[in-house]
Amino acid sequence: MTTILLPVQVMIDGQPVDPQQAAISVFDWALLRGDGIFEAIRCYGGRLFQLDAHLARLERSAALMHLDLPDLSEVAHWATAVGEDGHECTVRIVVTRGGDQPDVDSPSRVVVIWEPVPETTPAVSVRPTSAPWHSGGKTWELVGAKTLSYAPNMSAWRVARAEGFDDALLISRDGYVLEGPTFSIGWVVDGNIETPSLDLGILESITRMVTLEEAEGLGLTVDEGRFTLDRVLEADEVFALSTLKEVKVVDRVGTTSFEAGPITGKLAAAYTARVASEAS
Repeated sequence: MTTILLPVQVMIDGQPVDPQQAAISVFDWALLRGDGIFEAIRCYGGRLFQLDAHLARLERSAALMHLDLPDLSEVAHWATAVGEDGHECTVRIVVTRGGDQPDVDSPSRVVVIWEPVPETTPAVSVRPTSAPWHSGGKTWELVGAKTLSYAPNMSAWRVARAEGFDDALLISRDGYVLEGPTFSIGWVVDGNIETPSLDLGILESITRMVTLEEAEGLGLTVDEGRFTLDRVLEADEVFALSTLKEVKVVDRVGTTSFEAGPITGKLAAAYTARVASEAS
């Protein structure tokens, strides 16, 4: 096992690097073509939340992308060291295709950094946005991979921000509600939780997984399926789920407003309790 001397904010291929000097090749395909994968893991008090689940998803993404990974125990060691340094932070693991010459295959690179947790608002507003780039349930080779190629999602976010919303809500070519650019979505109808199903090609969010587990523990009914935007607009409550947002109230979808409701409150409390129990 690699010996790491703390503190360390940045590691590249398992070696601590001065943040001001940290660099990879400008010929790396991750930069030139967005050819890479990543994970973002929330760290609470120096402890990473759901590290094993994040590493398992990283491994699945690497397999789909035909990227070589170091042993996962090594990656876990690096992420843990960086998280201990960041304390209250987000730890980002980035795996690049590598490359120091154009069009020449090279070993992949693993970059681990911690970032401060940005301030968040009590609720978010979302702009329904057509997402023709999203698989929307159509099978292709990278369904489920968490890749670096987020340009369309980030464009949707920027357009939403320019129109006075906090974020976007992606809608498939067939009219089904999918997810946000960086979050999952759920809502409440008559006391029951509804959320888009994974077979739509949405990301298998760790926060979504934990929240649905907690919902089951609370005795709440969860229906995962294919829903149109009209179904969301008829809901009693709407919420967003992500590593940074955790369980967050959605107070506006397009021109329709929503109040913070009791089910979302219960889910948020249960998620916070789960974090506390696992990060203690």
